[in-house]
Amino acid sequence: MIKWKEAEKDYLLGMKYKDIASKYDVSINTVKSWKSRHGWQRGAPDKKSVHTKPKKVAPKIIDELEANDKLTEKQKSFCLFYLQQFNATQAYQKAYGATYETSRVEGSRNLAKPNVKQQIAKLKKQLHSDIYISIDDIVKEYAKQAFASLGDVLDYKVHKEIVMDNDGNVFLDTEDNPVEKHVADIYLKPSEEIDWSLVQEMHRGKDGLVVKLYDKQKALDSLTKLADTFKDKDDNNMIQIVDDIEGDDEDGSKGKT
Repeated sequence: MIKWKEAEKDYLLGMKYKDIASKYDVSINTVKSWKSRHGWQRGAPDKKSVHTKPKKVAPKIIDELEANDKLTEKQKSFCLFYLQQFNATQAYQKAYGATYETSRVEGSRNLAKPNVKQQIAKLKKQLHSDIYISIDDIVKEYAKQAFASLGDVLDYKVHKEIVMDNDGNVFLDTEDNPVEKHVADIYLKPSEEIDWSLVQEMHRGKDGLVVKLYDKQKALDSLTKLADTFKDKDDNNMIQIVDDIEGDDEDGSKGKT
């Protein structure tokens, strides 16, 4: 059974992140990463149908934009493309099919038009509401990065090997016994056991697989800054940093996948 595929079915049926995480024994952040990575979307159109709108824009935003009869179709497309990267030049290029030089001038002009400006402001407000992330979510992500280790991603086994000399002969000790050495074989844990949100980069180098986690010190520094910020606002409102990677979160989800 592929967990994320089964979890997607539950998500599309309306199950909450917390319930999905509990059902499949993973963290809520893992469920969210599945949603982002595999493009889960409730009420999404059939994958076989052709859709010319940008894929990453929420349906509610599209509905609101379509209802605006003060904008042309190209202006509506401009608004959608602008929301993706907040770059007027690129948005104009994609919406109008214009050259870079033309788009650099007309993109700013289009953005300044009252109807376009007003519509983008409303859409940005709606977008921010849809992707709102609480301070608790941020703290948990930083905590995961700060207390993560390669042991969360890698495993190893140790075995003995006979030491050979440069000529391929068995190396012997002073009593003519073969000399042995301990060798560690390092390998990735099964994919379903890895919380991929902990991994910043992974590639195969000349000496084998290279795995890079997020910078622990930067994560700790960020947690400290958050704690100081809240302490400055209210001495009684403090963030308690607890290494719960091995245990359960407050919401009942697991810390590791």
